This record gives sequence, structure tokens and C-alpha cells, in this order.
Amino acid sequence: MSQLFVSIGECMIELAVTAEGLYRRGFAGDTLNTAWGVRGLSGPDVSVRYLTCVGDDTPSDEMVRFIGDAGIDTSHIGRVPGRPVGLYMIALQGHERTFTYWRDTSAAKLLAADPATLRADLAGARCIYFSGITLAILSPEHRATLFAALAEARAAGAMIAFDANVRPRLWAGPDALRAGIEAGYRAATIALPTFPDEAGLFGDATPGDAARRIAGYGVEEIVVKDGAEPCTLVAGGETLSLPAERVDQPLDTTGAGDSFNAGYISARLKGHPPAEAVAHAHRVAAAVIGTRGALLDMAALSALATG
Repeated sequence: MSQLFVSIGECMIELAVTAEGLYRRGFAGDTLNTAWGVRGLSGPDVSVRYLTCVGDDTPSDEMVRFIGDAGIDTSHIGRVPGRPVGLYMIALQGHERTFTYWRDTSAAKLLAADPATLRADLAGARCIYFSGITLAILSPEHRATLFAALAEARAAGAMIAFDANVRPRLWAGPDALRAGIEAGYRAATIALPTFPDEAGLFGDATPGDAARRIAGYGVEEIVVKDGAEPCTLVAGGETLSLPAERVDQPLDTTGAGDSFNAGYISARLKGHPPAEAVAHAHRVAAAVIGTRGALLDMAALSALATG
């Protein structure tokens, strides 16, 4: 039976500097990166839908075409006349990147503007994924609309996966940021946080501390990522420390967490237990770190897919 995976958020135009000092245009975003990964790691029994809003201009058309050409369902992407898509520019220092953004009037900010449309977009989903960035770009009213739709989907049996993906500059202040992230966890059945984010925001001393706090929000399945260090898995009443995949020559960490999430979710959709899903997620993330850019091509992802 076919399963539907829906990823909700913002895809942006990416400008990355080349060796010649010119900029190469691409399209990316945390939730799009995860949708891309789930598509490449899954077979035809999983449908992948990306849920966002774009404008009515040529860059928006090209973005939707790019997403659709990857085999991702774009039929539920909303159009907002007169609004552009967001844009960001990358500066690379070693294998770490820094980002500058232009997104204040992004069409994606209106992805949860219509409650009835949003409910219809999520109907029948087996797994729904969103991030702290998804929440940050929405107005408080639209954020409440999203949470209501997620609660309805969860009640219908959907897995709700959330990565806090903390971006302080997108929030009004630390209190708003903490409240938003806590609300995201309360909506979720699967949490996929990163330990440095959690430690910086909530003061957790260890990944285990972060996992225990997140479990207190009612999350059933938690994977705390910690870069090259072991991740902490809490599921089924057990807490496990699971090693990361070694990367001898890291080239680019962009999208590593997003690809980990894709590896984990795709494995869980195939019925693999959480510990096996973590091992698969580490392999996928290592492959991304060992290449340039956030997106592996579909052939490379297919080679990494689990049975």
C-alpha cells in the first residue's frame, strides 16, 4: 500500500560562490532537503509531497519545476501573486558555511493561511515533517492553524516528525523562540533535534538531558543528533547511544542534519526499528558531508536506500 510523506516549509533560491568568484544559482531549504532525501531513498510505494507557497514569477516557476523533476509532488504548492520566493547567499570557510538571507516578503510565509486547504493538503499522510524554520516564518495566527492541522493528522494516525533547526534571527526573541520550539515538540511523535541547538537554547548539559526534556513534552521517539559524536536515541522505553559514521575527508556539512532526517524517516516508513533507522541515517549524512552541496543526486541516494 502506498504511503504519503509530506514535508512542510520554505524552499529558497541559493546563490553559491564558485572558484571564479561568480555565483551559481540553485534551490534548497531544510524541509526541501529532507523531502528530496526521502524521495531518493524510497521506492514507488512512498509518495513525497512538498508543501509551501511560491510566487507567480519566473523564479517561482523554475523552483516548482526543479522540485517536480525530482519526482516530488508539487500539485499542492500554493501560488501567491506578487510575492517572491526567498533567497540566500553562501560563503564557504573550510568545510563550514555561513549564510545571508533575503526572505522578509517570501510567499512561503503564507503556506498556512487557509485552514481548509492545509487540512486537505495533509489528508491521508502517513508521515508529516516540519521544522523550527517552518514555524519561524509563520505569523502566530498561521502557526496556530498549522498546529491544529497537525493535531488532526496525528489523531488520524500520522507520524509527525519535527526538527527544531534553531535559527534565533528568525524569531522575535529568546522567549518566543523557546515557546515556538516547545510547541513544535508537543505536536510531534518523532523529534530529530541537534544537541548544540538544544544546549544553547535550553541549557541541556548532555544529549541525554536534552532527550529527557523533550520526552517530557510527550514525544514518543527522539533522536538527538550531535555531529560526529554518537547520537542519543530514546524509543520504546530504551535509551541508546549510537555512533556516527566516520567521514575521513569532510567537504561540506550543509544539509547533513536534513539528510540524516531523510535517512531516519525513510527507514521508519519501511518499518525498520529506530536503532536501524539511526544507522541508516548516519550513512546518508556521511555521504552528504563527503560531497559538495546539500543534495545528493537521486542515483546516489538510491544506492544508499535500505531494503
